[in-house]
Amino acid sequence: MLQPKINILISGGGTGGHIFPAIAIADALRKIVPGCDILFVGAIGKMEMEKVPQAGYPIKGLWISGFQRNLSLKNLSFPFKVISSMMKAGQIIRKFRPDVVVGVGGFASGPTLKVAAGKGIPVVIQEQNSFPGITNKLLAKHADLICVAYDGLEKWFPADKIVKTGNPVRESVIDIKGKEEEAFQYFDLKKGKPVLLLVGGSQGALSVNQALAANLAEIEKCGIQMIWQTGKLFADQAGTAIDTSIPAGRKEDFHVHEFITRMDLAYAAADLVISRAGAIAISELSAVQKPCILIPLPSAAEDHQTKNAKALADKEAAILLKDSDARQQIAGIVAKLIENAEERKKLARNIQQFAVYGSAQKIAEEILKLVNKKNGL
Repeated sequence: MLQPKINILISGGGTGGHIFPAIAIADALRKIVPGCDILFVGAIGKMEMEKVPQAGYPIKGLWISGFQRNLSLKNLSFPFKVISSMMKAGQIIRKFRPDVVVGVGGFASGPTLKVAAGKGIPVVIQEQNSFPGITNKLLAKHADLICVAYDGLEKWFPADKIVKTGNPVRESVIDIKGKEEEAFQYFDLKKGKPVLLLVGGSQGALSVNQALAANLAEIEKCGIQMIWQTGKLFADQAGTAIDTSIPAGRKEDFHVHEFITRMDLAYAAADLVISRAGAIAISELSAVQKPCILIPLPSAAEDHQTKNAKALADKEAAILLKDSDARQQIAGIVAKLIENAEERKKLARNIQQFAVYGSAQKIAEEILKLVNKKNGL
């Protein structure tokens, strides 16, 4: 039994890998308790301030950013940002009076969860990766519950607080059945030509974009058409690469998008996907069962993206391509897979074993259990 009115605060962001799981959790909570009141807290100037309202949820912003690991003048303002964010988080919490606060990682979750824990409000952490980020590691001692997607996180988190739920993905993104026709119209694609989808995360992946741009002329020879999510910073360069590398009659088969809003349609159209190897990307690719080339971000903490990708590659569920090898090898790997439909089918079949469905609902149910416990229900 649930109390008639529940207030839930969800904090975090910075990248799509934090924001979209948070939205998936919010959607699942709304399905179970349609009348619950959900408020997000993010970092001013980060993409959550745009994406969360687009998903239909209100959001408040904190003046907060990460601490630069190299010597930087930006670090001089960091203590002031922390103090300011703690004060603002306190004001938000006093006014909203949440029954529970959920942190998904990212800059804003630190001050918000710290203040909430200090006020005795139940705190939930959702950790997407096999190696936790610094914010979640620091907050773990304050958490009542930690939802994880991988085994072995007892190294960083108290074992008695851990619940393995899998990673939440937006149902709207992985629901691709019967959408191919709509997808081809949406992206202005042609029937009979294989579709290559390159998605470098919500902000684009510079080295992957550069590798693809350098090899466009070779990749074009495969007869593909392409959906290319570049991020804001590479869109113009991608357009220039297409203009200079692709024959006049083929340019219209190469579609550049700074950000893809309808990822369900992108997945529905794709015959082959090139992606980073973040936890949420892998969760989505596994759920939609798409053959993929994974290019791990080498600077990810503890090289966890390589570990993510290797787990799939070892089961012949994905092709692992090192970032440092991408420029030299990407065209050849794409050509081989485009020419070999059976190999693509094998990869698609094998990746399904990594799919975990219903994670957002599991997390929502755990959150609501904690609320009930707090309120003695």
